[in-house]
Amino acid sequence: MGTRLYVSSLPPAATEETVTARFREFGVVLSVALDGVARANRRGAFVEMEKSADAYRAIAALNLSDFDGRLVSVYLAPASVPTIP
Repeated sequence: MGTRLYVSSLPPAATEETVTARFREFGVVLSVALDGVARANRRGAFVEMEKSADAYRAIAALNLSDFDGRLVSVYLAPASVPTIP
């Protein structure tokens, strides 16, 4: 089990492949799961990285960075995330 991150404010065109490519620069990406609904023209994604050190490097480098014209936030995902209807 790896370290799970959340990325918010992704552009609507973001895909699992583009998110994976961005995070792969920092280590092994185990999974990427995009939020099912693009709310307010923004998307989010859960990214699971194999090593916690790599996850923290990704946070340091990608938090408040540009992702295809959008300023994204990257942080540790909460232990349990409620489902939004």
